[in-house]
Amino acid sequence: MDDRALLKDIDSSADEDSSDDENEEDRAAMKEDTFATMKDEISLNPKAAANLRKKLGSLGQPKDKSATGVVYLGRIPHGFYEDQMNAYFSQFGKVLRLRLSRNKKTGKSKHYAFIEFASQEVADIVADTMDNYLLFGHQLKCKALQPTQIHPAMFLGANKKFKAIPWQKISKEKHNAEKSAAQMKQVAKKLLKNESAKRAKLAELGIDYEFPGYKANIQEKPKHTKF
Repeated sequence: MDDRALLKDIDSSADEDSSDDENEEDRAAMKEDTFATMKDEISLNPKAAANLRKKLGSLGQPKDKSATGVVYLGRIPHGFYEDQMNAYFSQFGKVLRLRLSRNKKTGKSKHYAFIEFASQEVADIVADTMDNYLLFGHQLKCKALQPTQIHPAMFLGANKKFKAIPWQKISKEKHNAEKSAAQMKQVAKKLLKNESAKRAKLAELGIDYEFPGYKANIQEKPKHTKF
């Protein structure tokens, strides 16, 4: 099971929320990003914090000390990224692994994450506390996952500082790199093929139009006569 299949089971609005396009609330948050500046402590509201202390205080020793607990967190607000989530969810207990899903090309948040805690009991309390919790204008979705819902790649790249891949720079460098004779030949072949298709399309439309194009500029390799 991958993220997409899992999201359909636990959050019917996941496809809409996982878009990396920013909505009006996100753009407004950018102007004064509490999460990014960390000028205010991000914590539970007093009532939720009191309930949390009560629940955590009633916890005994976990039944299986080797069994961890994982939660899905959806509808995450702009600016609530790895560092902020780690600090926030440490209120509940030790965070073992955390992966915020991001767009591989742009690096933007897809607005959902997976968080692993030291015990299933803590994960259940997190899900119970945070599901439908209103955080900076976003009503969060939080679900405790069953072991069968946790796929091998779920925490691939977890606990690592995200570094966006500079695709534009890589593409520019690749385009400007010096090409070998064989590569130049392939480029010329592609240009001629596209040009030929364009001429055929014009002819099909009954348009009598002649233009020099690449064919006039690309010289055929001269044939050498052997004596």
